[in-house]
Amino acid sequence: MEMNLMLGWLGIAFMVILSGIGSSVGITIAGNAVVGAMKKDPTKMASYITLSALPSSQGIYGFLAFFFAKGFLTEAITSVQAWAILATGLALGVVALFSAIRQAQVCANGIAGLASGHDVMVSSLVMAVFPELYAILALLVAILTYFAF
Repeated sequence: MEMNLMLGWLGIAFMVILSGIGSSVGITIAGNAVVGAMKKDPTKMASYITLSALPSSQGIYGFLAFFFAKGFLTEAITSVQAWAILATGLALGVVALFSAIRQAQVCANGIAGLASGHDVMVSSLVMAVFPELYAILALLVAILTYFAF
């Protein structure tokens, strides 16, 4: 029973920590691009902030999945539930980590393009959605797994 709780909490830790790291690294990547872009064209700050904020959502997905999984973290948790939380937590965490970093790289390029005078705001937003999709899919898999119990 204690081992099951430990496995479940380890899964929670993976989903929250890895997705949070992804978002913080992603926001930093995009934020660095904003700092450089401000030197070129400070009038587009609203667009820069919009693009730089996108990688923050992956951390929210890890936090959201925690709320779905925490109900199972009781003395009655089974080994199947514990392993499922561990597996989905690890999967969501890793996918969100890489998704946030790659999304930030797309956003950083969009920010640089805007600063150079190109009208790439909409296309940058569209392209930044694609890495996000995989984090959303990982979140949905985790939620559907928890509803299977």
